[in-house]
Amino acid sequence: MTAAVLSTRHPETAAILAVAEDGLAGFHERPFAVIAERAGLPEPLVIDRIRGLLEAGIVRRVRQTLNTGSLAHGALVAWKVPNDALHDAFDTLFRDDPFSGHVVIRSTDSNLPGAAFRLWTTVKVPQGFSLERHVALMGGVIGAEAWRIMPARCLFALGVGHVRRRSLEPGARADAPAAPLFPELTRLSPFEWEVLAALKEPLEPAELVSEPWRARAGRLGLPYGRFLDAVRSFEEKGLIARFSAFLEHVKELPTGERVTRYNALFHWAVEPGRELDAGGEVGRHHIITHAYWREAGPEFGGVNIMAVAHGTEKDVLLAHKAAIDAHLAEAGIPVRYTTQFWGGRSEIKPSEILPAAYDAFCRQRGIDPDTMREEP
Repeated sequence: MTAAVLSTRHPETAAILAVAEDGLAGFHERPFAVIAERAGLPEPLVIDRIRGLLEAGIVRRVRQTLNTGSLAHGALVAWKVPNDALHDAFDTLFRDDPFSGHVVIRSTDSNLPGAAFRLWTTVKVPQGFSLERHVALMGGVIGAEAWRIMPARCLFALGVGHVRRRSLEPGARADAPAAPLFPELTRLSPFEWEVLAALKEPLEPAELVSEPWRARAGRLGLPYGRFLDAVRSFEEKGLIARFSAFLEHVKELPTGERVTRYNALFHWAVEPGRELDAGGEVGRHHIITHAYWREAGPEFGGVNIMAVAHGTEKDVLLAHKAAIDAHLAEAGIPVRYTTQFWGGRSEIKPSEILPAAYDAFCRQRGIDPDTMREEP
């Protein structure tokens, strides 16, 4: 497959990615057929193209994503690490902690509140275990001087869609505020965890076929119908997010392209009681990939709304930020403080959420798993 065809700007490839990045909400027995229909292309071409993108490293992974906020304890963690240990700490959390997902070194344009917290990670700890104890454990491992744990009180936006966001004008937004989603843990049976584990694993290139889930059911020794029934029960419980082809967006692609160059974490401090209003207005802006209500505390100037946006030009991202600021003012939501942190070195992997995986993690390190459990 030629570099021209694999380019994210090739008309067919762009049409496929515009759907496949974050356009398939829910579970689909034949996800590639749905992508093909929406992109106006034949299914065999879509499968072949996504397989080529995956093998070339342009797509990082293809998988069914879950609403993991309902399955594990999660938070954004900002770490204060001595500068000479910063990159070693980054490597350790990315390489050795299965429960750290996004790992990013961030910087600010000036000496802002929280500027000393350079290392940022998303952390998810499986049910039954303590998020705080895990963070303290890893803080000792990396030699962190301090850390701030910021669980999401509420979610307003969660997606990727870097290809479809390329040409957005600052201020482009939905007709209505984003609806809030409140994390609430869902308990599963051992059988359900087994099916979920098979469902969530990324698809290998050879698994990119018209009905990819038949082989997953076979791997478990389950009739296909029973596997589908279990997955549909996950949908009813609100555990299924979307089927997605995750584009590599933090590094230069093998084709020489850069999908994004800047990763901005926007911060707003709004008056207590206005968090849902502010989050809904921020989350309705199409440039935003993630938006949350998180309490950042005095270390970060009392910030309580955070959002992420990506782009190829810093000035354009700042223009989007200015448009959101203006919109908040127009909506009558006073902002006491606002700023942005910029992403530098970055790695992304799915956080492990299986309780059995945390038990194994502890035992491999000579830790009694019971000492890491959450308080009853």
